[in-house]
Amino acid sequence: MNTEQLFLPFQVGNLSLSNRFVMAPMTRAQSPKGVPGSNVAAYYRRRAEGGVGLIVTEGTAINHPAAVSHQDIPNIHEEASLEGWKKVVEEVHAAGGKIIPQLWHVGMARTIGEYPNVEALPVGPSGLNLAGEPVTEPLTTEEVESLVTAFAQAAANAKSVGFDGIELHGAHGYLIDQFFWNRTNKRTDRYGGDLVGRTTFAVEIIKACRQAVGPDFPIVLRFSQWKLGAYDEKLAKTPEELASFLAPLSEAGVDIFHCSTRRFSQPEFAGSDLNLAGWTKKLTGKPCITVGSIGLQSDFFEEDKAQKPEDNIDELTERFDREEFDLVAVGRALISDPAWPAKVQSGAIDEIIPFTPEATNTLY
Repeated sequence: MNTEQLFLPFQVGNLSLSNRFVMAPMTRAQSPKGVPGSNVAAYYRRRAEGGVGLIVTEGTAINHPAAVSHQDIPNIHEEASLEGWKKVVEEVHAAGGKIIPQLWHVGMARTIGEYPNVEALPVGPSGLNLAGEPVTEPLTTEEVESLVTAFAQAAANAKSVGFDGIELHGAHGYLIDQFFWNRTNKRTDRYGGDLVGRTTFAVEIIKACRQAVGPDFPIVLRFSQWKLGAYDEKLAKTPEELASFLAPLSEAGVDIFHCSTRRFSQPEFAGSDLNLAGWTKKLTGKPCITVGSIGLQSDFFEEDKAQKPEDNIDELTERFDREEFDLVAVGRALISDPAWPAKVQSGAIDEIIPFTPEATNTLY
């Protein structure tokens, strides 16, 4: 097993990374009243010390009352929260790592009455939940435009506290993805229509964020074919459809595409071994992050078995050597073992602490 290539440096814009491993965003709900504290700073610092090149934080709420669905999910707009994030950034930088926040709005994935703002109704392009059922009124054009502004302000806030870039959460059936998906977007204005038309909300967010942060501050877009509760769903059913979907997003100013799949080893379309990141890189020429069951002994669901750790990493390196992707996001494996990248680099695979479902409850 030769992982040397995965530990080469990487740069895009002003972002310089020591290696190709990324900590994937994972919701923790450990920031009371939306404020990340010293425990959050210590948590991310340990992953930087463990050798991960870039950390993408848990989803953090933009300035909208229905952005998230738990009182302990962090936000990135209140003064106390920004001070908390500043300390998180300082700790990660002190450990030699880089860190970007994931900017998040859950949209219609939120249930009426959820915290932190129980009176706030969930919002979405057509007021439809992820099953396609009507729950609230569709967003007005003015409301959509105000959400674009809120994302841009969150991006500016991220830069102001010292983050190294931003990630926009456009995956898994949350707000941006609800505009992408025909099940949840039935609009007939400029924010709806065909697959290209349904990218307009994201395109406007990307452009507004770019204006807010300048030309060299990296913007990552996370997107997925699958949705919560719809794991076999595909926005694009062919490479041609994927190309038409990605083109306006790439042209709007995405620097890196974070291509969320349940299994990185799974081909995206028949007739090719390329996974979603591989196709995205081929079609856009932009750097891409692959993700999905990397370093795990069990798959997305416990009853589905993943590869053995050594085979998993062997396939990862083979695909990387074929230049299928540029960066590798590791999620749950970094919960159980913050030093996972360092152990992979040294060849100490047998010393890796395996992930178990119980590990998700740990706070270290």
